[in-house]
Amino acid sequence: MANEVRRVKRELAYKGRIIDVYKDYMEFENGNTSVWDTIHHDGATAVLPILPDGRLVLVKQYRNALERDTIEIPAGKLDTPDEDPQACATRELKEETGYLAANMRHLLTIKTTVAFCDENIEVYLASDLRQEGQQLDENEYVEVLEMTLAECKELIYSGKMQDSKTVAAIMAYANLLHDQEI
Repeated sequence: MANEVRRVKRELAYKGRIIDVYKDYMEFENGNTSVWDTIHHDGATAVLPILPDGRLVLVKQYRNALERDTIEIPAGKLDTPDEDPQACATRELKEETGYLAANMRHLLTIKTTVAFCDENIEVYLASDLRQEGQQLDENEYVEVLEMTLAECKELIYSGKMQDSKTVAAIMAYANLLHDQEI
């Protein structure tokens, strides 16, 4: 399939603080052409923190694109494209929740919106947590929540929790627990 489609030209349409938007001029094996919009993102990490009693640590924050609060796992953009993802996840966990994790384990990798964006998120599982106090950025307002896995799954199935990285992380974790019980 890749041989049937090729990019012949790329133009930067918008350079943002977090994303860059490109106009990609595409050519197809049959001779047709098209212009596709593509968003570049340097990447991010996310972390699913697990308390000793099994509850999950989540954050509630306002998301401008949705014009409402969402419940998500802690996450953040890599400071540079070559930043170590686990270091970023550790930093974001501390900033947003105040927790440090003695154990951090890679859970999964997701591509958020493959049709038009190249964003990659490395998701980690954090355990053996120690509370040290939040260190929020100047314009960051985050409420820390603690929920059971069952409560999270109910929010997912009822459509009240829709953030893709959060849904993927929680369901991967639930599957991991299920596999360990067998």
